[in-house]
Amino acid sequence: MQKLIIDIIGWSGSCMVIAAYGLNSYQKLKSDAPAFYLLNIIGGTCLIIYSIYYNAFANTFINIVWVLIALPAIYRLLRTKKY
Repeated sequence: MQKLIIDIIGWSGSCMVIAAYGLNSYQKLKSDAPAFYLLNIIGGTCLIIYSIYYNAFANTFINIVWVLIALPAIYRLLRTKKY
């Protein structure tokens, strides 16, 4: 059961990151929109959980960096209220 939950978390994270990228690529979501950052933060966090469970540490590293890039960006955006 735990494996199934982790797999669902991983697939959900993948879908969120891809959705953010796709929506931004087709100009449906601006790259400075809070939703863009939230999709990346939540999706990246889900992928961190997934990759740690499967000991895929290269993937864990890239997703930690992904989240660390998005967190200050959304903080700056919310602080300046440019959305």
